[in-house]
Amino acid sequence: MLRSFIFLAIVLYSSSVFSEINYFLMLKNDKVNVRYGPGFDYPLKYVYKKKFLPIKVIDKKENFRRIIDHKKNSGWIHISQLKKSKSVVVLEDKLVFEKNSIFSKPLFKVKKGRLLVVKKCVYEWCKVNTENYSGWIKLESIWGSFD
Repeated sequence: MLRSFIFLAIVLYSSSVFSEINYFLMLKNDKVNVRYGPGFDYPLKYVYKKKFLPIKVIDKKENFRRIIDHKKNSGWIHISQLKKSKSVVVLEDKLVFEKNSIFSKPLFKVKKGRLLVVKKCVYEWCKVNTENYSGWIKLESIWGSFD
């Protein structure tokens, strides 16, 4: 009985720790510094210049999050530069449709690497915006969060 309890406690703890990493956020500003380590005293590694870019949190330390992007770039970003994600990057050229069906009218094509802001989702489809365009895209071959 005690072994079962200890095993259950370990499983619950490890699943809660895992849920604290490996989730998506997006960049809050047009210019976001990425550092070599989790602190302002670490040198800059590079600078993102793409507001709303989705990134995946893979580690955390105090107020910094270690992230990775769709191109496998990684580094540390202060939490004040991040917010809850509702954006995706297209990993291959895709059609955007008028409605959430492949049988609806295709509106335009988005190229690989295009950033899309998610407005709402229904099953495996999401309504997205990009610049002045809006439509529905099927949720396959994308990087980011749509929850």
